[in-house]
Amino acid sequence: MIGVGRLERYVVGVTLLGILTWLSVISAVVVLIQFVELSGQVGTRADVGAASILWLTLLRVPSLIQILLPIVFLFGGMSAYVGLNRRSELVAMRAAGISAWRFILPTAGCAFLLGVLAVGGLNPMAAGLNARFEMERERLMENYLGDQPRDIWLRQGDDTSQIVIHAKARDARGGSVTLRGVSLFIYEKNAQGIPEFRRRLEAAEATLLPGFWRLRNVREASAGDSSIRSDILTIRSSLDAEAAMERLASPETIPFWRLPSAIRLTEQAGFSAAGYRLRFQQLLSMPVLFAAMSILAAAFSLRLTRLGGLAGIAGVGVALGFVMFFLNQFAGALAKAGIIPLFAAAWAPGIVALLAGVTLLCYTEDG
Repeated sequence: MIGVGRLERYVVGVTLLGILTWLSVISAVVVLIQFVELSGQVGTRADVGAASILWLTLLRVPSLIQILLPIVFLFGGMSAYVGLNRRSELVAMRAAGISAWRFILPTAGCAFLLGVLAVGGLNPMAAGLNARFEMERERLMENYLGDQPRDIWLRQGDDTSQIVIHAKARDARGGSVTLRGVSLFIYEKNAQGIPEFRRRLEAAEATLLPGFWRLRNVREASAGDSSIRSDILTIRSSLDAEAAMERLASPETIPFWRLPSAIRLTEQAGFSAAGYRLRFQQLLSMPVLFAAMSILAAAFSLRLTRLGGLAGIAGVGVALGFVMFFLNQFAGALAKAGIIPLFAAAWAPGIVALLAGVTLLCYTEDG
């Protein structure tokens, strides 16, 4: 048992080294491509230097690498197993009567644990950097955009009321959210739960503070009544600064741990939370997808070198990995369009890849 344990640790170590190598290669390629793309998007439209473009690139890259991690695990696993094969180490393992399952399962388990770490640790960091990237890009492009309309819409609500907020500009610096040129449409729910319009507020500025909005230079109008002016007015809010910014951002910029609250607040406000729910399910399924890619890598790399055709089989494995990657993206697009259920779109790619890898291994290893 001690010898087998050492062997398993050795194979896992070789696989992790392959994953780390491919992560470095793909990261370098992503940085280069993203730098060139941002140079064309931002550099030609705003007066910024190479240092600012590089900073934007570094903010954006972690979220892109997170998307490509399944490919990293596939390529890293395949390079590790092919290396073991070419050094005849797999031949020695087979000659010792060791089943491939003895070292494939620990490797898949390690990939699963790395997926858990990626969801719990890497995703919040990447989401925060991605949100910072969008804010920095918007700031750099502000002069180029000029007076083009950038209207902002927010919505908050609870069991008794709903408020629709429209603003012409925002300022999210300093840890708070300030909106300018604000209109608030306040609805109250009747006995049947249907929102009915009650009043409208026009304010020069609205600042979101803990538990309420503080409005300046306010004009209040109710149905059938004359308008009332106020210098300062406060309105209760169910949002905090982070939740308000999340409403203005894509699901990819929201950390995994905040997605449940984002879903709840979005649905309370009467909006569809399909995008947030899909992102949450995709992150939950990520460890399964990583383990599936690890098993697929083994399935397409264990053919003995002396039997020939290893390069062709490995090429098929690479092609299948890209197919699974695009299937994952395509399923997400179908789910956002409401064509297939969110749960199926998030979990199907990982489960299909896992079943395909296990089936191929059963066929080649167990006959």
